Formats: sequence, C-alpha cells, structure tokens
Amino acid sequence: MRRLRLCVFGAVQGVGFRPFVYRLALDMGLKGWVLNGPSGVVIEVDGSPKVLERFAERVAHERPTASVVAAMESVWLEPAGFQDFEIKASEGSSQLSAWILPDLATCPDCLKEINSPEERRRDYAFTNCTLCGPRFTIITGLPYDRPRTTMAGFPLCPKCREEYTAPHDRRFHAQPIACPDCGPKLWLETNEGRVDDKVLDQAAQLIRDDSIVAMKGIGGFLLLCDARSEEAVAKLRLRKKRGEKPFAVMFPTLKSVEEACVLAWPEADWLISAAAPIVLLKRKPKAKIAPAVAPNNPRLGVLLPYAPLHHLLMQRLGFPIVATSGNLSEEPIAKDNDIAKKKLAGIADAFLMHDRPIARHADDSIVRLSRGHQLILRRARGFAPLPLRVSKPLRPVLALGAHLKSTVAIGWDKQIVVSQHLGDLETAESLAAMRDAVKDLCALYRFKPEVVACDLHPDYASTRFAETLGLPLVRVQHHHAHVAACMAEADLEAPVLGVSWDGLGLGTDGTLWGGEFLIVEKKGFQRFAHLRPFPLPGGDAATREPRRSALGLLFEAKMDMSRLEAFFPTDWQAAQRLPASTMLSPRTTSAGRLFDGMASLAGLRQVNDFEGQAAMSLEHCVDENELGTYPCPIKDGVVDWEPLLQAALGDIDRRVPVSRISARFHNGLARVVVEVAKLAKLKNVVLTGGVFQNAYLSEKTAALLESEGFKVHTHQRLPPNDGGISAGQAFLAGS
Repeated sequence: MRRLRLCVFGAVQGVGFRPFVYRLALDMGLKGWVLNGPSGVVIEVDGSPKVLERFAERVAHERPTASVVAAMESVWLEPAGFQDFEIKASEGSSQLSAWILPDLATCPDCLKEINSPEERRRDYAFTNCTLCGPRFTIITGLPYDRPRTTMAGFPLCPKCREEYTAPHDRRFHAQPIACPDCGPKLWLETNEGRVDDKVLDQAAQLIRDDSIVAMKGIGGFLLLCDARSEEAVAKLRLRKKRGEKPFAVMFPTLKSVEEACVLAWPEADWLISAAAPIVLLKRKPKAKIAPAVAPNNPRLGVLLPYAPLHHLLMQRLGFPIVATSGNLSEEPIAKDNDIAKKKLAGIADAFLMHDRPIARHADDSIVRLSRGHQLILRRARGFAPLPLRVSKPLRPVLALGAHLKSTVAIGWDKQIVVSQHLGDLETAESLAAMRDAVKDLCALYRFKPEVVACDLHPDYASTRFAETLGLPLVRVQHHHAHVAACMAEADLEAPVLGVSWDGLGLGTDGTLWGGEFLIVEKKGFQRFAHLRPFPLPGGDAATREPRRSALGLLFEAKMDMSRLEAFFPTDWQAAQRLPASTMLSPRTTSAGRLFDGMASLAGLRQVNDFEGQAAMSLEHCVDENELGTYPCPIKDGVVDWEPLLQAALGDIDRRVPVSRISARFHNGLARVVVEVAKLAKLKNVVLTGGVFQNAYLSEKTAALLESEGFKVHTHQRLPPNDGGISAGQAFLAGS
C-alpha cells in the first residue's frame, strides 16, 4: 500500500473538478480526500501502486471538459490509513495564489497547426494555446494577464482577439497568444548582417556546415551545433571553455532517440511530457553521436523539441544537435539579445533571434530514472516554480540556499516555492542572478518574509547576502537542510534517520562534514554517526583533484603514499608533505571526497574537469552483477573506511577489473548504511545529498534497507544535491 499525492495545476477550480475526483475515487474503491488549495486541486489517496497509477491516468484523461490541466505532479508517500473519501474544505492563502505555471512544451494541437499548410500559423515559431507555451519566463506580475507579461508589447490582431475571448476556443485567455500578423518576429544575424527571409532554412544550413548557432529560446539562449560532427562539437568545447562536461543533445523525434539510446517507458513519457526535461539515458554502442559530446560517458543527456521554434528547426535538420546553455562556464544563461551578442560573440557564428522579451532565465531541467521514479537533478524549465506542498503551515520565510547549484525559496502557509536553478555562486554574474531571483520571487508573489534562512557556513555568498537583509536570521546546518528537504516532500514526521552524503558542508563543530547519519527530531537533530575523518590536502583544491583526496586517505590510514607519486608528476615532494599540515589540509568526513579518492586510486580520474566527474566515472564502470562487498565497520558512531580501502587496494594490486572493484566499493557503503540504521532503530530512513544522485548506490542501499524492513525515502520533486537546500531551509526555519 502507498499514498499518492496529486497536485493539479491549471483552470481546475469552479469547474466540477472535486466532485469528479470524488466520484472517481468511489468508483475505484479508494480512500482519501480532495480539496481546492491556493495553487490548484490537491488529492491524496491510499491504495496499491498499480491502482493509484491507473487513478492518476483517469484523473488526467477523464477530467471535466471545462477544466484545463496545465501540469500535474505526483509524489509517492507512506499510506495514511484513510477510512473514507471526502471533499475537504478549501484552503486559502495569505498571499496571492501561486497560479504561476512553468513553461510548457508544445501541445499536439499546436504542433499539428504549425505543420498544416492551410493554417494561418503555419511555420510560426511562437504558436501556443492554453495548454502550452511560455509562462514563468514571461510573467511580470499577478494576476496573470497579458498586460503583466512580456507579451504586453504585442497588441492582439482581430483574429487573435476573437480566439482569446471565445470561451470554447482552446486559446480562450491564453495570455501568450500570437500569430504572424501581431506576434513576435524571428530573424538571423550573421557576419554579413541581418536576415529576415527563410530564417530557419538558413540557420539549419549553418548547422549542417559545422557552424555554431546561438538560438534565443524560451528561457534564454541555447548554443547549437551538429551532434554528429566531432569537429563542430570540439570547436564548441574550445570556444565555450567547457572541457569534458557532457553536452545535452536534442533529437528530432522519439524514434531517433530510440535508435541512439536505451529507452524505458517512463523515460519516453518524460521526454514527451509538458515539462520536456533533459533525460539521462544509456547510450547505445553504435549511436551516431560524436564522442566529444560526452567523453568517456556511457550516458547522454537527451531532450526533444519543446517549443515550436525547436520543432520547425529540427524538421529541417532531421538529425540530433547539441543544445547547451548559451553562456560562458559558471555564468547564468544569457536571455537578452544585446547581452547575448556581447557574451557569446566569441562562441557563436550566428544568432537566431526574436523580439519577445524573457522576464527571467530558465535552464533546461535534468532528470534520471532511479528506484523506478523520476529523480530531478536540476529543477528549472518545466518544473519551476510549481509549489511544493507541505503538511504544516509555515510562517513567511525566505531561504537563500547554499553556494553550489544555488536556488532560493519562499515559504508560507502550506507551500514552498523554489526558484529555478541559478548555478554556482562563483562569479559576479551568478551573484547578481541570485539577488535578482530573490527580488523577483518576492515581487511576483507580493511576498514579505518575516525571517530569512541561510547555510551555517559564514563564507557562502548566500550567507553573506542573508546577513544584509535586516531580518531575523536562522542559520541551518547544511546536511540537516538536505534531510529536511526530503522530509518535506515525503510528508515525514520526525524522528527519521537521515543519511546525508555529499561533498562538503560546515558542521556544528566547525569541521567539514559530508558523510553524515543524522537523527532528525522535531526540534533539531543529533549526529548519530559519520564517516571517519581524513585530511583534505589543499582544502577546496581537493574538490578539483581527486588525487588529493586519495593522498589524504592514505595518510590517515598510515598506508604507503608512494603509490600516488606518478599522479603528481611535477610536485610530488610538496604533495606528500601536504596532508600533515592541519592548516592547509582541513579534516573532513566527506563521502563525496571518499568517492573521489577511490576513483583516483583505481586509476580512473586524477583531476576533475567538472564537479563530481571522478565519482561519476566510478558509478559508470560498476559491474551490477558483482555481489562482493568491502568491509566498513562501525565503532562508537564512526564508520571506518580503512578496511574498505585496504581491500580495494589489494584488489587493485591483484589487477581485479575496476568494474568489480567499483561494485564492491558501492556495495560496502550500501551495507554500512543498513548497519547504522539497525543501530538507530528508526523505521524511516532518508537518503539525500549529492552522492545519492548515484542511481546504483541509491537503488542498492534502498533495496538492502527495505529487505531489513526499513521504509526508504528518496527525493522525487527536489534535487538531492544542493539545489534542494533552500527548500529544506525554508521547511525548518518556517516551522
């Protein structure tokens, strides 16, 4: 038995939606409730997973004809033991209704329309209706009407006005409505000047010729090139200063995705959904994709066209293209024409532009399959700013998140609104984007926070910004926020055991945590157990160089460090002295750095080109049929990785395949989570933090825990990485 929470967004109030749900639940013998919330209709039902999945399908397809369902989010929870089904009283809100939808992929009707010769919107790149098109990236104020969008500068022509005001038309009150006569225009800029005729044909030809085209999309500019061409992709990497970080690939059709990737049914559904995220898929060996797209990576980040402009361009190309954010590394995606031309001048050979302003940038969201459900790795276009419903009311709180993978959040009543992904707060541009996001959310919802939440780390840019706001400040420990974020979306009551594994976060004792087992209680938490600390040679430099983590592990375990000499070809003498310096090598319990160290010792990666690359390489080579396990004993709340390390080094020296070594390493860490859970004696276990983006580790750990009778909770609507921190902070500080 499970409990399914459905949040239905759109024109779903005052159209008989709740009575429809009531009758459907009775017909299917389900117990639970339905209510009108400040953001839409909320439904909770108990039942078997198969029956609940069928219930969700029927809600979507049999809904009242007068309703418009723009988005529907599902969260799987523990059963509540409902005794009947009821229509609960509506919930109001002290703020404006959160009827701000994410940007929605082109619907089938609009796609058919732009491809129909007799339609007046044939080949029109800005076609949309009530069920699709830009929302979050064009809205400038509430209530959501055309004058409070970036479409305000495009007066409706008589034909569009007729559609907009006709109650039975699918464009009835579709605020972004437009046509070639009254809507935005498309053009191409090259070194030869501006082109206004056959724009898409010429842009397509440039891509065929291995040029790089910067295209203004829904939430900002994308950089496009032929994904089959090693030369074009290598040129894009060099100009964008991207190194080896994988590029996303846009395929023209679902069939073309199936030719290149292994595609399971839920992954196919995600690709064609209204959110249309990037989905991480296993690449087939003979996929016609340039190796430079995702070097040494068995997966591809795949997406389908999600706007009319994409569909029209991809129909002309008929082959996959790289579609990556239009920015320099570590900077926010460019969204304005003039800024894009300035910032991307050294990258793009041509600019595919339009004159519809973008109110706020939004990167493409990224998801992957984990434990049979969708795991969000980056929450932006298609998901943000759908509110996260929580079960207890919150005082008005602003949460500023962490330092990496930044998001900000506002919470009030029974909802938390998390911003789109903002990126790492490493540059002046990203800091400005974070401050703008705070102003934007507060202005959009006319929200006045009573308290501000931030990370415990005093040197995070988000913390320093929080200190300037003049509001009561709640400093939330990093790993506590990770666990709280998962508790909020899983509707969990304390106490729970939170396994919070990531890179680094400041602990309450002033040291760097990262391999934590926290018992989260109603008032605070206790650190029940943690990984054995080890020195981090060079501090932050170890995040970029896994060989430094390996050095710290060998030093702590008093093992022979000379095996690493070849990995420090120019500075070995200085490197081997570094771990002994308490000033230059702070101690940490980081699980993320433990993964880095193992990847280094296994010969997989010595220097990271992007965050998490070494740990990813360790996951990618796992032999899933290997059942062996390295030992990792626990004593007095300390998980000792030294026996695990010794066993792994023995296998390395015996030249055991690295795939088996990786599996035994993962299996050993999964097993130790179970052993700690047995000691904690709590039924509910939360797996969170960036390390649990690793699908093999997450699935293995959950399976072992469940076999021992534990209830396992992982993220569904929020990222397990630092992108979920702001929601956890809001949940704790607002309670």
